[in-house]
Amino acid sequence: MAIEIKVPNLPESVSSATVATWHLKAGDAVKREQNLVDLETDKVVLEVPATADGVITEIRVQPGATVQAGDVLGILEEGAAAAPAARAEAAKPAAATAAAAPAAGNEDQSPAVRKLLSELGLSASQISGSGKGGRLTVEDVKAHAAKPAPAAPKAAAPAAAPLPRVAGAREEQRVPMTRIRQRIAERLLEAKNSTAMLTTFNEVDLKAVSELRARYKDPFEKSHGVKLGFMSFFIKAAIEALKKYPVLNASVDGQDVIYHGYYDIGVAVSSERGLVVPILRDADQHSMAEIEKAIGDFGNRAKANKLTMEDLTGGTFSITNGGVFGSMMSTPILNPPQSAILGMHGITERPMVVNGEIVIRPMMYLALSYDHRVIDGKEAVLGLRTIKECLEDPAKILLQL
Repeated sequence: MAIEIKVPNLPESVSSATVATWHLKAGDAVKREQNLVDLETDKVVLEVPATADGVITEIRVQPGATVQAGDVLGILEEGAAAAPAARAEAAKPAAATAAAAPAAGNEDQSPAVRKLLSELGLSASQISGSGKGGRLTVEDVKAHAAKPAPAAPKAAAPAAAPLPRVAGAREEQRVPMTRIRQRIAERLLEAKNSTAMLTTFNEVDLKAVSELRARYKDPFEKSHGVKLGFMSFFIKAAIEALKKYPVLNASVDGQDVIYHGYYDIGVAVSSERGLVVPILRDADQHSMAEIEKAIGDFGNRAKANKLTMEDLTGGTFSITNGGVFGSMMSTPILNPPQSAILGMHGITERPMVVNGEIVIRPMMYLALSYDHRVIDGKEAVLGLRTIKECLEDPAKILLQL
């Protein structure tokens, strides 16, 4: 029986998707629940699994095409056997199988990059990576694949030397934006054009937090199975500021300001597809260990493209940490309809005057961007000062002072 492979119902607020990758080709046998194709939306990657055992007999929509919920992507023949060509392919000698195996070096890449390299028959060693530590991103692979194939060389005498590079030649590449990059661009422009954004700065002495982490990092990890990081301290400190100045936790809806009685904190995470902001819901109800576990889970699922729309929807306040990339200072941009966002930066040892003496302290610049339409400078400055005070005296977080 022929079964249509359809685009599933898309998450709310998502009207269409782009066919990113087919993991099989026509004639391939599949198992029930096996992922057939990835669909990229402006927030998440959706997998379309097989609904039965069988064989793919037709692929109707190629990668790069835009589809909507209910569109037919291909045909699956339930219970059929693989096509003769597919069986012959599977029966090739071991040498051919080895040649088709992932190229050396591909195994060190992320799952999404490995899939794309395998489908395109490329090796990681052929491509220059722009990710952390020189690792490849999906965009790196797509850009490499988009380059025109070099023309076959003409027959030449054995002693012919290679042609010299043309002086002054300048190469260019045109690569389409991914859907998530397009969405990021839209959101940034929306924030810039629809809010009266202003940023206030302060600096925080992280000596007390650093000493607390150093003192308890081993028993904390032994007890909870997760490392004690800085982010849990910052989230707890931010919540104290939001409780004192509720407008920082508010959002704008037309001519109304909505004051939220809960604290859903967005934590910016960098992934190969771009910046995503998963939401830690009811953050005030979580222990520091639970916060650290949730943040680690967000990071792992972002790398594996496993974040869901539910993970990325909502939020009353956001925190972004440019310090992990070495940023000293920046002005974080708002995540509408939220009215404020906290920016963390790099920790640098600097000479500071404390009680009339010059001492070396681990310092960080903090930035709080806010929508001046609803938040006055007083609330923004005092809110950021509250975060600073809680971090410089962590006992205030525990005692909620």
